[in-house]
Amino acid sequence: MSDLLILCYHAVSATWPTEFAVSPQSLDAQLRFFLRRGYRPATLSAALSGSPDQKTLVVTFDDAFSSVFERALPVTSALGVPATMFVPTSYVAGEGAMAWASLEQWAGTEHEDELRCMSWDDLRALVAAGWEIGSHTATHPKLTSLADAELDLELVSSKARCEEEIQRPCEALAYPFSDHDRRVMERTRAAGYSSAVILDNDLAIPRGSLVRPGRPREMFGLLREGVYRRDGWPRLAAKTSLLARRARASRLARVALRAA
Repeated sequence: MSDLLILCYHAVSATWPTEFAVSPQSLDAQLRFFLRRGYRPATLSAALSGSPDQKTLVVTFDDAFSSVFERALPVTSALGVPATMFVPTSYVAGEGAMAWASLEQWAGTEHEDELRCMSWDDLRALVAAGWEIGSHTATHPKLTSLADAELDLELVSSKARCEEEIQRPCEALAYPFSDHDRRVMERTRAAGYSSAVILDNDLAIPRGSLVRPGRPREMFGLLREGVYRRDGWPRLAAKTSLLARRARASRLARVALRAA
C-alpha cells in the first residue's frame, strides 16, 4: 500500500497520568486531523484486503481497557471511524484490574479503576459499531520467553475464544510488548492469523525478526505508530508523515540486517 498509516492507542482518560492514556478530546482532534488529510478509515483486516492506492488510516487499541468502550467509542462513532481492538482474552469480564509489568504501579492507587478490562458484551457492541476484534494473546506474556507449547496455547486459545464470543473471524494479532522473533511470527502464521502488528520501539527490533530490504511485505511484523499522552501536534505530525515512516521502516530493516 502506498500510504497505510496504522496508529496504536491504549487507554482513553483525561485524568490517568500515564503516557498510555490520551484524553477523549485529544483522540477526537487527532482523528479529525488525519481525516482532513484525506485518509480513509478502515479496520486492519479491511485495509489489508483493500485498494493499495488509497491513503488508509487504521486505528488500533491494545489491551481492551474499559475506557475505550466508555470514552473512545462515542468519538469514533461520531467521526465514522471503525477501529481494531486487540484483546487479552483471559482478562475479559474478569473481576478487578488487569495486571502485567507496565500496569503494576497503578494497582492500589486512585487510578486502579482505569485498569478494568471490557466485557464480552462491550466487545460485541464494538463489533456492532463496525470494529474488528483481534487477539492480544490470552494472558499478555512476552511471547519469546515461552516454550513452543505455551506459545501455541496463547495464540490458539485467544483466537478461538474471540471467535466463539464474537462469532466473527479473528484474523489479526498484536504481540504483547511488541515482543516477537522469527519463531513467534512463524507460529502466529501457523495458528491461523493473517497478520500481526508491532510498535516501533526497542522491543520491536529483536534479532532477525524483520524482513530484509527487497523482500515482500511482512504481514507478521506490520509497524504501527504509537500515540501517547506526550505527543503534541508537531511530534504527532512529524512521526506520522509518510516520509518519516518510510525512513523509520528502512532504519528498522538496517538494524535487522546488522543483527542477523
